[in-house]
Amino acid sequence: MGNTNASTQSANKGQSQIDEILNSILPPREWAEYNKGTFMQYTSKDPATRLDVITLQEEMDAKLMDRQARETGICPVREDLYSQAFDELVRQVAINCPERGLLLLRVRDEIKMTIDAYKTLYDSSVTFGVRKQLQAESGMQQMEDQTAALQNSKAELENHVLELRNKVEVIEKRESERRALEEKKRKEEVEFLKYQAQHLDTFLKSIGGK
Repeated sequence: MGNTNASTQSANKGQSQIDEILNSILPPREWAEYNKGTFMQYTSKDPATRLDVITLQEEMDAKLMDRQARETGICPVREDLYSQAFDELVRQVAINCPERGLLLLRVRDEIKMTIDAYKTLYDSSVTFGVRKQLQAESGMQQMEDQTAALQNSKAELENHVLELRNKVEVIEKRESERRALEEKKRKEEVEFLKYQAQHLDTFLKSIGGK
């Protein structure tokens, strides 16, 4: 009789542990209906058969397709469905072995913490990227304005250089014409002096001959 009571107490303790694990995995759902009262729905403690596991996989694949979950990248739909499937696997394992269920529960919570950390990092990187892009766009506009100003300044300087070259060409042409004119005057003066000297020499000879 004592063994029967001990066995019953052990079974009740194990059942209580299973209930605790299942309630931590999938907390009871509570809702109220008008004129009917408040209802509480607990997670099923029925063990899963091999057929149940196959059915779970088929239902998950069907829901992934129906809800158009993305196969890669960040997808809340895919994440939600896989989370539900993992919770069901934990439930099935916990019914047969509460210790394994607790271990899987720790694994599930750790995975969720890791995913949340990646989400936070992703959101921070997106915010940082947007801020840097805005700064780059602001700096780009400033660079474009500076480039336009430099191009205008370059055009003005090129026009000024062209004006100076034209002035230099005009000055060189005038100087060349002036030198040519002076050279012509000097030649005419030299020719005139030669002419005078020649006539003077002829005159002197004619005087000396008399």
